[in-house]
Amino acid sequence: MKGASMTSRGIAVAAVIGLLMCVVILSGCKKEEPVAPPPPPASPNSPSASVSGDMIQQTTCPVMGGAIDKNIFVEYKGKKVYFCCTQCKAEFEKSPEKYLGKLPQFN
Repeated sequence: MKGASMTSRGIAVAAVIGLLMCVVILSGCKKEEPVAPPPPPASPNSPSASVSGDMIQQTTCPVMGGAIDKNIFVEYKGKKVYFCCTQCKAEFEKSPEKYLGKLPQFN
């Protein structure tokens, strides 16, 4: 009987170790968004824009304020709105009117 209890105990220990290994492996699989570099200094009149001739360009994310990624955007009322990450894009799409004051293309 002693041999049977040692086998059961060994199986239980192996199962716990296997479970812990799965937790460690899966917790390390989260995809993290790259950290955007800080935005360049902007004019005091328009903190989220850079002025190039007559054209005003958005340089910061309206949701988090970080530098934008030109590959992440939505078209809203015929104008492109850029974001620093996909999470900010999703947040904007929930209630876009909340962020329009931070966007030079709408001011």
